[in-house]
Amino acid sequence: IGTLPQQNFTLTSKMSIAWRIQASLVPYAARIFLGNCKPSHFDVLPTGEGDVLFNYQFDQWKYIIFENELAFRPQPRTKPAAFVLTIKCVAKRPDRWVPQFLNPGAGSSEARGGLVFHMALLNAELKGIAESNIIPLGSFMPIWAAVDQKSHQPLLLLMEECIAATTPKLYRDSQVYPLITKQGCLVDSLEGNSVFLPRYHSSSIILYLQSFRFGLGKELYIHCKLVVWDPDHLDRTKKACHYSKKSGSWELLDSPEKSSICSCCASNCMTRSRRHIDSESEGLSYRSVVGPVIIVDQSGQEAQDTKTGSISTVV
Repeated sequence: IGTLPQQNFTLTSKMSIAWRIQASLVPYAARIFLGNCKPSHFDVLPTGEGDVLFNYQFDQWKYIIFENELAFRPQPRTKPAAFVLTIKCVAKRPDRWVPQFLNPGAGSSEARGGLVFHMALLNAELKGIAESNIIPLGSFMPIWAAVDQKSHQPLLLLMEECIAATTPKLYRDSQVYPLITKQGCLVDSLEGNSVFLPRYHSSSIILYLQSFRFGLGKELYIHCKLVVWDPDHLDRTKKACHYSKKSGSWELLDSPEKSSICSCCASNCMTRSRRHIDSESEGLSYRSVVGPVIIVDQSGQEAQDTKTGSISTVV
């Protein structure tokens, strides 16, 4: 699968782990984790293999033992990892260092407070922000969204609504193309091959959107309503569903065995139950925009290449 030689572990005031993976794993580099941490850097080698680098600082150190797991999870989080490697690191501990859980002024957990939302267009390798906003017709646009959890309890980020529009702001006469409707139903997956990619963390999501003919050759903007929610309380109004042509049914991204809550994508997902009304205040949402992107056909139609913009905000 890959080599993990001992000399590739470096530990001073920071932790560095380098891992060379075989070519068959390169397309899935975004699914490699050190605990909950993504790789700091990834390179594709001329041989087709890949170098994965984890490089993280320790705030304090003096012979503190850190142990974590390097895992490859190609399936949703409900499925076990394909393989897990135990990583143990030893750092030098300061004389006056006190573990966080013994410090009465640290380790608070709150369900409310400021949240920072992000949304951006990723490059084809899913390794960073796209450098071009020119999208060939039929190719994929990875739309990444995330929320900084900070001291919050674990949060699940959902895309409740998304549309493509020809304007950065929505007006009554704006031309729009629905992508996600009915509180989390990826309706664009019915006709095309759009899909939600497996998550690497509950607080982020990637919409793998196949480009379409709407607004061909024009500047387009992706408008989304992002919602954070309790990961253990998905229902008809809080979900991420896409249509699987293989199974001929709607599937739930986070817990495929509970895909029955996606069945409303074929009808109406609204509910007026007292429980839903009472729970509305528990979720936080924000409307975000990414763009412009320009979809061009395969005939080589020229379009001016401008760097895509993204919006982040604190609520």
